[in-house]
Amino acid sequence: MDDNHLGDFLRARRADLRPEAVGMASYGPRRVAGLRREEVAVLAGINADYYTRLEQGRERNPSPQVIDALSRALHLDTEARVHLYRLAGATPNDRPSAHATEQVSPALRQLMDGYPNTPAFVMNRTLDLLAANALADALYAPFDPADNLARMTFLDPAGRSFYMDWDRAAQATVANLREATGFDPDNPRLRELVRTLTEDNADFNRLWDAHTVRGKTQDAKHFLHPDVGPLTLTYQAFDVRDAPGQQLVIYHAEPGSPSAQSLNLLGSINATRRRPAPRSRR
Repeated sequence: MDDNHLGDFLRARRADLRPEAVGMASYGPRRVAGLRREEVAVLAGINADYYTRLEQGRERNPSPQVIDALSRALHLDTEARVHLYRLAGATPNDRPSAHATEQVSPALRQLMDGYPNTPAFVMNRTLDLLAANALADALYAPFDPADNLARMTFLDPAGRSFYMDWDRAAQATVANLREATGFDPDNPRLRELVRTLTEDNADFNRLWDAHTVRGKTQDAKHFLHPDVGPLTLTYQAFDVRDAPGQQLVIYHAEPGSPSAQSLNLLGSINATRRRPAPRSRR
């Protein structure tokens, strides 16, 4: 896993912009896709040699003014701009504490269990599933194990059929992991996960190299569960205040919809499976 995170990000974003998209005339043959380094420097109003050093990793701590200028030049959205700040070490307070825990508090577990009719789970920035209520366990039952959303998406055979729009799910998953590198690029768990996925899955490798950054959205998710069929669920993600890096995710089906009926059926099936077998009478 390359340590030049800042340079890699700038290079990928530069390659994604065409001259005409930023109001520049295109001239001469282009050896690489997108803008030239000199063009980015002009748009940002900085020295071309300094920008080259940023991409090459010889300069890693640009000032906030330079970061803002590059964000405008590269047409970064809010999440990508924040990511650039983190890569440049300009948001140290956003980095997780060295004492951050992966343990889910008993109070949060109790809260999740209080939602018996909707899937709820807690994950960290590397998309490890840290805790889940009964219906979330049932939702992800096709995976063995249901331990990490990235591994489940790319390496578990169930992923391709479970996610009805697999390409979209894959892109979102990689974008979430890219965002995690901005918070804690040296996280050993993150580095090991990315190494494994990069080595074992060509689709992940291709998407990872695109350097797309995105946090959790509220887009609808489309699943195909082997027990109850298609499910369309929306969700909300909440930061856990006393555990930086953890998120509580709660799925929701439109009341009265076929998906709501399927969720109820899934809950009933799961409850039946978990119910102890009756003791035989002698």
